[in-house]
Amino acid sequence: MILALLSLLAFPQEEPTFAQQNYSKREVRIPMRDGVTLHAAIYTPDEPKGPLPILLNRTPYSVGPYGEGQERARLGPSELFEQAGYVFVYQDVRGCFQSEGEFVNMRPQQTTPGAGIDESTDTWDTLDWLVKNVPDNNGRVGMWGISYPGFYAAAGMIDAHPALKASSPQAPIADWYYDDFRHHGALWLPHAFNFLSGFGRVRSGLSTSWSGERFQHGTQDGYAFFLGLGPLANGDQRHFKGTIPYWNELLDHPDYDAYWQARSLRPHLDRVAPAVLTVGGWYDAEDLYGPLKIYREVEQRNPGVWNGLVMGPWAHGGWARGDGDRLGHRYFGGKQSLWYQKEVEFPFFEQHLRGAGEAALPEATVFDTGTNEWKRHEHWPPRATELRPLFAREGFTLAFEAPRTAGGDAWVSDPAKPVPFTSEIAIGMTREYMTEDQRFAARRPDVLTYVTEPLAEDLTLAGPIQAELWVTTTGTDADFVVKLLDVQPGDTPDWDGLAAGQHAGDALLMVRSEAIRGRYRRSYSRPEPFVPGEPALVDVELLDVLHTFKKGHRLAFQIQSTWFPLMDRNPQTYVPNVAYARPEDFVAHTHTLLRSPAHPSRFVLGVLR
Repeated sequence: MILALLSLLAFPQEEPTFAQQNYSKREVRIPMRDGVTLHAAIYTPDEPKGPLPILLNRTPYSVGPYGEGQERARLGPSELFEQAGYVFVYQDVRGCFQSEGEFVNMRPQQTTPGAGIDESTDTWDTLDWLVKNVPDNNGRVGMWGISYPGFYAAAGMIDAHPALKASSPQAPIADWYYDDFRHHGALWLPHAFNFLSGFGRVRSGLSTSWSGERFQHGTQDGYAFFLGLGPLANGDQRHFKGTIPYWNELLDHPDYDAYWQARSLRPHLDRVAPAVLTVGGWYDAEDLYGPLKIYREVEQRNPGVWNGLVMGPWAHGGWARGDGDRLGHRYFGGKQSLWYQKEVEFPFFEQHLRGAGEAALPEATVFDTGTNEWKRHEHWPPRATELRPLFAREGFTLAFEAPRTAGGDAWVSDPAKPVPFTSEIAIGMTREYMTEDQRFAARRPDVLTYVTEPLAEDLTLAGPIQAELWVTTTGTDADFVVKLLDVQPGDTPDWDGLAAGQHAGDALLMVRSEAIRGRYRRSYSRPEPFVPGEPALVDVELLDVLHTFKKGHRLAFQIQSTWFPLMDRNPQTYVPNVAYARPEDFVAHTHTLLRSPAHPSRFVLGVLR
């Protein structure tokens, strides 16, 4: 007893949070239509003021802590909701932790309503039970979730229960072939490996904790670890040894086949009824594709639904996990997360769940990452944009005029010595790589950097960017990475947060980047090899931006064929499945970017007028 008392004195207990002082929890089992029951934790204000709206979060990541007297320290999307008084419900999705049933990654959506169970039916059954069994609710429910829970929020608004009045998918997964794990056929290696090493373990029975021990890489140097891994199949043979089935499932479906097509939400977003506020971060290294595509699909398929988009200067979930004033060395002019929570997110739910006035939100609330200002648009991309092609020219320059003479720029890409994706030493996919100065890459001979003259006036890009690259290769397969950069003037003063020896002058700040496995240049479902020496068009979409290149800045594009270990290595020898390539298949080859009247490599920009 004395030792216990001394321990308490030495390590004072944290004061209860507002939520723990003012909310009470009860745990329930909610029946689904097929007899499976799902676990949920319901938090209700101790002193409710009138019938209250319900906010639901469905997650595969645990609704813990579990048990009587064990409560979450924070509730809802932000503390504003705790203060206002909501009923908060957290639910373990099917097959996770305390919920029965089988867990299926990105469970396919039923194409015929009523044909079986999916995440929409589980959401419908959950909402139906909640409005009938939670005392003093006002019959209005909202959903929100970040990342995988964002996917469940998006799935839940398809064929929605009448009580669902507002849904906010945040950094949602729309299609895992294009979101977290693959980018136009290339595998985002450290993210897939590290995430699945824990999350991908087989689930058996009900549990209140994660199964298995954290994977030990034995080093913090991800470049060395993943280069030493060799072909991707070695991940299971050397490390997972059958304990992560989804790793092998991921590798066995490199093409956009029926497996991936069945797991895409996009074709099913034509039956959406609640108001929608989709949220994403311009620097989300995991799920940038999801929010932009879900917003676009809902907008095109559901003309009568209020459908809004928020894109801010955040990494994955940054709007709920920090002030949002900076990312890495980039400073964004203020606490943008707090502004969003107060001015956008909270008013949206208050209007649709409590009827508390008009939120007066535009359709698109987007942050200009070049001026550090929020912009309001009634359509996204803005209608006042003009598509303008910017051409690769001689001398590694860029111009809005097409080339008049034939030429090309070659580089040797060696899978044994791939270009690093970051100058930092990290075992995983860093959040900061999307804002990093790319001078470390520009100094390599296997990276091409094309730059405009200093701009005579501000240039604002809005919406997606299309890279149209004419290339040749001496091999039969190749990857292509495209990076849009904002080149800072040489006299740019150093900003707060730069490490010793770093300077802002002439920095190549990344604005957007994307990669494509060249075999998918014509079809993601039907790959094909390159013919050595034969010109081929590689067309890839760089996801949306809103960025003003200020007067005196220069706009640049970088082209390269490796980006390691962020992107798995292409052997550059065409094999049916890169994951099972042999070590001898990995061969250095020369690639050439063509720039001629017949084969003009260009970047199609949306320029805001």
